[in-house]
Amino acid sequence: MKRFFNTLVATAALVAIFALVGCGRNDGDETVLVIGATAVPHYEILLRVVDVMAEEGFTLELREFSDFSTPNPALQDGSIDANFFQHRPFLDNFNAASGAGLVPVFGMHFEPLRVYAGRLNSLESIPSGAVFAIPNDPTNETRALQLMEFLGLITLHAHTRGTASATTGIATNPHNLEIRPVVAQSLPSVLPDVDFAIINGNVALQGGVIGLAIPGAGEDLDPNARLTFTNYVVVRPGYENDPRIVALINALDTDEIQRFIEETYLGRVVPTRIRP
Repeated sequence: MKRFFNTLVATAALVAIFALVGCGRNDGDETVLVIGATAVPHYEILLRVVDVMAEEGFTLELREFSDFSTPNPALQDGSIDANFFQHRPFLDNFNAASGAGLVPVFGMHFEPLRVYAGRLNSLESIPSGAVFAIPNDPTNETRALQLMEFLGLITLHAHTRGTASATTGIATNPHNLEIRPVVAQSLPSVLPDVDFAIINGNVALQGGVIGLAIPGAGEDLDPNARLTFTNYVVVRPGYENDPRIVALINALDTDEIQRFIEETYLGRVVPTRIRP
């Protein structure tokens, strides 16, 4: 019986430990801010302000996510206190589908989409039937098609320009281009199998394909893209003025962090510093 009791206590302790790990945050501690972020550049930028937050009396705990589909549900269910990985159209789509009402509180940077070379390395004299891989999530798919239109490769129907997909919305395709939507994080790996890929700046950095960017074929030339696709720190409604969030925004909104972004990412990530 004593052995059984000890085993039961040990098992209960292990269950409690795993339950706490599963929660992912330290509920009730108003000095701890748990924020989820994708690796590059979001997690790297947040690392730069951990010590700054500590000086203000706050502990910044970072949770790394490897995809775009889980950080918003994690924020919605309270597993984390904030996230940092997305632009406004992506957030708006999630809120519309889920009713979560998540709130952007600080626009940190813009990651321009660019065309990257696969089997071909120039947009001059594109052969008929050339294959373009583009991100497959709805907002970035539309964004990639808008870049293709900006570069004169296709035109979009006016009434679908903001919601166009590879199967709907394309009005003219003079080169008979084949457009293949692919999971964004997989785009660098498919380059050998396509002629070109349109890749988010952070994904290109992670995938090590920066040197394959086609000169003059990026969103950074489109004046509307910077404001539309700035990446935001996002919180649940009602937390906009939480002291931990205010401290984080103040730590990020500095010339020092701007210089870090400019010197580290060399135009693949562009600081914007927008307070909604």
